[in-house]
Amino acid sequence: MPTNLTVDDDLAAKAVTLGGHKSKKAAVRQALIDYIKHLEQTGIFSMFGKVEYDPDYDYKEQRRRT
Repeated sequence: MPTNLTVDDDLAAKAVTLGGHKSKKAAVRQALIDYIKHLEQTGIFSMFGKVEYDPDYDYKEQRRRT
């Protein structure tokens, strides 16, 4: 979907340089991908303390069985 954005030129130039991108578009695309991953990972934090586990589970024993 075509979108017109006003992006800070200094930030865009720095992102292009640091990221080794060929264009501002590539830098913005990567920034969006990273932002989405960050938000998805943050959502996982909400699960801490809510997932039950067996404290006696021995993953090393499970590995020996294969």
